[in-house]
Amino acid sequence: MELGKRIKAHRAQAGLTQDELAQRVFVSRQTVSNWENDKSYPDIKSLLLMSEIFGTSLDSFIKGDLEKMKQPVDPQEYARFEKESAIFAVLLILIIVAPLPLIMLLDVWGIAICACLFIIGMAFALRIEKYKKKFDIQTYKEIVAFTEGKSLSEIEKAREEGKRPYQKVLAGVLSGLLVIAVALVITAVAKLLGWHI
Repeated sequence: MELGKRIKAHRAQAGLTQDELAQRVFVSRQTVSNWENDKSYPDIKSLLLMSEIFGTSLDSFIKGDLEKMKQPVDPQEYARFEKESAIFAVLLILIIVAPLPLIMLLDVWGIAICACLFIIGMAFALRIEKYKKKFDIQTYKEIVAFTEGKSLSEIEKAREEGKRPYQKVLAGVLSGLLVIAVALVITAVAKLLGWHI
C-alpha cells in the first residue's frame, strides 16, 4: 500500500513530527509510525482528520490504495492455496490418528512413517503460512473472503487485525482440546483391542 508513504510525505510537508500528528488525530505516536510503515491502516475517522490536516481530499489521499483494494485475488494463486490446504488437512488428520496404530503394528517402521508424515505435514504447514503472509489472511473472515476469490477492504482488514490475537488464543485452546479428545479416543480404542499403551 502507498498510504504509509503518503502520510509520511504529507506530515513532512506540513512540518509535523509523528507526535504532533498523533496528538491532532487522537492516536499514539506508535500508531502513526505503524501507519507510515504499513504495519496497520488508519480507521475512517483518522483518515478524515488527516485529510483535513493535510488540506487534501480523502479521494486523492487514499486513491492508489482504493484501486489496490478492488483488485481480485488471482484465481491460480487461490487454486494452489486451496489444493495445498486440502493436502495439509489430510496430512494433519493422519498425523493425529495414525501414530498409535502404525507404531503398534510396525514398531520401528511405524515410527519412521510417522516421522515422515510429520515432516511432510510441517512442510505443507510452512507453505500455507507463506500464502497467509503473502495475502495477509489470518482470521476466519479473511480466509473465507480469500477462498471466495475476494479481498477485504482496508477498513474491514483493520477490524480483522484487531481480532487476530483473540482468535489465535481461541485456536490454541481448541487445538489443545482436539488433541486431548483424539488421545482419549485412541486410548479407548487401544484398550478395546487389547493393546498396551
